Amino acid sequence: MSPALLVVGVAAVGAALLLLTLVVLPGGPGRVPLSRLDPTVAPPASTLAGAGAAAGAAVEKVLVKRGRLAAGAAALENAGMRTTLPDFVLATGLFALGAGAVGFLVGGVVPGLLGCALVPLAARMLVGFRTGRRRAAFADQLDDSLQLMASSLRAGHSLLRAVDAVSSDAASPTAEEFARIVNETRVGRDLGEALDEVAQRMRSDDFVWVAQAISIHREVGGNLAEVLDAVGHTIRERSAIRRQVKALAAEGKLSAVVLMGLPFCVFGFISLTNPGYLAGFTESLVGYAMLAVAAVMLALGGFWLKKTVAIRF
Repeated sequence: MSPALLVVGVAAVGAALLLLTLVVLPGGPGRVPLSRLDPTVAPPASTLAGAGAAAGAAVEKVLVKRGRLAAGAAALENAGMRTTLPDFVLATGLFALGAGAVGFLVGGVVPGLLGCALVPLAARMLVGFRTGRRRAAFADQLDDSLQLMASSLRAGHSLLRAVDAVSSDAASPTAEEFARIVNETRVGRDLGEALDEVAQRMRSDDFVWVAQAISIHREVGGNLAEVLDAVGHTIRERSAIRRQVKALAAEGKLSAVVLMGLPFCVFGFISLTNPGYLAGFTESLVGYAMLAVAAVMLALGGFWLKKTVAIRF
């Protein structure tokens, strides 16, 4: 072993021990600055946190200039995501740059651009998926919510107290939506408008009936508990039929997924096992024309399958 390397190693070990002694190990009773004991003084932000806040403010400024801040924030709220829109856009951009860099290092320019384009698309699909799942959960919980409201009304509580009971005892996302109704009515908004907005935000035809029933009851009076029971019975029957249709259409949806994914799987398998077999598609104009025709036929077939298995109820 070279003496120079030995000296460097000993120096590195000594520096590590010194750093451990000064930083990691406790060095006696330390003193807390008086500024940290004052609750009105904000703690000093780190450099990384300051850079993140500055980037988020810049993204928010761009979103406000383009008029997309309110719509994007509403989309994240409908999806049940707690993050703010600037942070979500900033994280998506960073992931897109990272995916583009990895794709460029692995395969070149085309995979890099593909990686940059796929990350925003995946983020949009994630928001849409979570929004659909949240709305489906709201629809499944609506029957129990109506039963809870009817029971509260029979116990002598007011309508707003019954809505508050649902916001306290129901599961998410019903509890969140009903809590929003309660908070909006407390600051002076009309109950009917708050109910209509929830029905529009959740895209629930069943809750539209509930809002209409409550609105009619507020105008003409009557036994609202019995009305909610009747609406709940109708919603239960609709939910049963909806689940039956969903079960019958599940096989068709699975077949559509298999048929749409089969060409890509076969193409990937052949490209790995025998790349020269597919080289003819990229060596002549006829090959490109065949790829274009195959893409058009695949798109038409996917559209046809989607319309066939997507049964609106």
